[in-house]
Amino acid sequence: MKPIFEAYPEAAENLNRFAVWLAGAGVERGFLGPREVDRIWDRHIANCAVVEELIPKNSKVFDIGSGAGLPGVVLAIVRPDIQIGLIEPLMRRSQFLEEVITDLGITDRVKVIRARAEELKELSAPVVTARAVAPLGKLLTWALPLTSKGGQILAMKGSSAATEIADAADIIKSRKVEILQCGRGLVDPQTTVVRITA
Repeated sequence: MKPIFEAYPEAAENLNRFAVWLAGAGVERGFLGPREVDRIWDRHIANCAVVEELIPKNSKVFDIGSGAGLPGVVLAIVRPDIQIGLIEPLMRRSQFLEEVITDLGITDRVKVIRARAEELKELSAPVVTARAVAPLGKLLTWALPLTSKGGQILAMKGSSAATEIADAADIIKSRKVEILQCGRGLVDPQTTVVRITA
């Protein structure tokens, strides 16, 4: 049994269904490379699921550049208490996300927002997530306006986290920045997240 199922037993069925979507339509439509199929659980689903540790209860969340639904759809599956907006500008990806959330039965608390993050001037949420969207400096120019005052941006990053923080110093300014590891005992290596307080 996958450790992620033990951690989130009630989410196991929908996590499995989402894995089927990623390995099937996700690959067919070019959102994931064929070589990623063997790594869907470790590199993608489990890696995203553990970020939920950093999200306060009953939060509203925006996921910038949702793509194939990583991390947004996974977070919605493992955290039924959160409302999430999947921000994705591309039509074919947006359509894929609509199909997925309908199939998973989570449309009551997950919405696909087909737009670029920088166009959403009127919206904000206390938590904004992103994975593999852009270097931190560029990502912050999109994410900060969407983040409520005192809220947090959770940017999933790899070994480049410290370098990206240094490169984005002009945008970060005096904001609190932390490099956090999520998923101890569930994923190896642990998921690296840069958390910036808005």
